[in-house]
Parts: sequence; structure tokens; C-alpha cells
Amino acid sequence: MLLKNKVCLITGAASLRSIGYATAELFAMHGARIAVVDIAMDEAALETVKGAIQKATGSTITIYGARCDLRDADACDRVVKEVVDRFGTLDCIVNCAGVVQAQSMLSIAEPDYDRILDVNLKGTFNICRSALAVFKQKSAGSIVNLGSVAAQRGGGLVGGAHYAASKGGVISMTKAIAREFGPTGIRANVICPSMTETGMLDGNVNSEQFKAIVASIPLQRAGKPSDVAGACLFLASDLSSYITGTTIDVNGGSHIH
Repeated sequence: MLLKNKVCLITGAASLRSIGYATAELFAMHGARIAVVDIAMDEAALETVKGAIQKATGSTITIYGARCDLRDADACDRVVKEVVDRFGTLDCIVNCAGVVQAQSMLSIAEPDYDRILDVNLKGTFNICRSALAVFKQKSAGSIVNLGSVAAQRGGGLVGGAHYAASKGGVISMTKAIAREFGPTGIRANVICPSMTETGMLDGNVNSEQFKAIVASIPLQRAGKPSDVAGACLFLASDLSSYITGTTIDVNGGSHIH
């Protein structure tokens, strides 16, 4: 078990179709104690997530769930404190929460721009800062943030320019965290998925576009949440103990650079 008794906080995990859920399930299989955070998290969603993980693992799990709007810095501080109070520590965070919009540059209204940047970039900044306060005290911790191939190639698949910009900011911010906090034993890395079969495709990609995109991918399929979860597990575990400030591509070869 790669994460035995580690306490891992995962954002964006309320939907069973999400990368966040797939990551929580895989981490639980490797012995982690799980905290799932989502703006849509409530008692019913938590029971659904818990039941699905227990069915997948075949065992009773330790899990904590909380609703949190990552745009609210105080809410992020509060949820991290609740996790530490519940489990006694925090070892890793994986930031999967995000929103996407397929829009052309000239059609992006200011409220759309603000929402995408606030959730994807500011939200990631807020929860990272809250976790870093804990990690710094213990001189250890791993941060895994989700970027996007859109940030690397300038959009062009699903998200618009505002989405690409938000994820580009996540990549740069993660590198800055890695550089600043590396001397204290804290690691921070980014995963950049390409098109992945989650709810984020709903309303943003039609069936013909989906087929065209898949045809252009060397591995000839879209990504699955479990594909990204595997990379998250690697970066959260001691297998990657000398890796920080890096970007790992999980894109089926759709962006080879």
C-alpha cells in the first residue's frame, strides 16, 4: 500500500464520474484516510461516495466530507482545520476541482472570465495556502494540482482562452510553490490531462467533436478518470520523493512536446 495511513484531501470529488472521485477510490485502495471536498458535497453525496469506494475496495473506509467553496479563503482554512482535527494531520492534497467553458475569445463575458479564473486558479491558490500552513509545521507534504493540456497548447480542444489561462496559472503557481517550499521538505507537482471522460465534457463537446478528437490521439481513446488518478497516486506517494516542480502529461500522446 503506497499511502498507508496517509491523510489525503481531494477536491472536486462529489461526482462518481470525476477525476476527484477516481483519485479518492484509488487512494483508499492504497490505505489512505480520505477527505473529500466539493462545493456540491452534502450528506447524500458523501454517502454515495463512501458507498462506492467501499464497494470498490471491499472494505470499510475512513472518510470525511465537507462542502467548501474554494473561492473563499476562510472556508479553505476551515476545512483544512477540520481535516486535521479529525485525523490529526494532513499529508497530501490533490486539487481536482475546476470548471470549464468552451467559448471563443470574443464571446467570453467578464462574469464568465471571473468565474473560471476564480474557481480554477484562485480556488487552487486558496486551498494550497491553507494546506501549506500545515505542511510547513511538519516539514513534509505533497501537493498535486490539476492543470490541463489546454494550458500547454493554447486551448483548442474543450476550454476557451479563459480556461487555458486559468490552468496556465495553476502550472506556474505550482512551480513557485515547489521552489519556495522545497527546502522545507514539501513537494508540489502538476498533472496535465487532455480530454477525459468526466462530466466536464457535458455541453462542451458533442459526439462528432468527441470522435474527431479521439481520432487524433495516438492511443486512439479519450482519457479515463482512473488514468489521471494513477498519476496522482504516483505524485502523492514516496515513489516520487525526489520529484517536485514538474508537470506530468496524461494525454494519450495528444500533445507530444
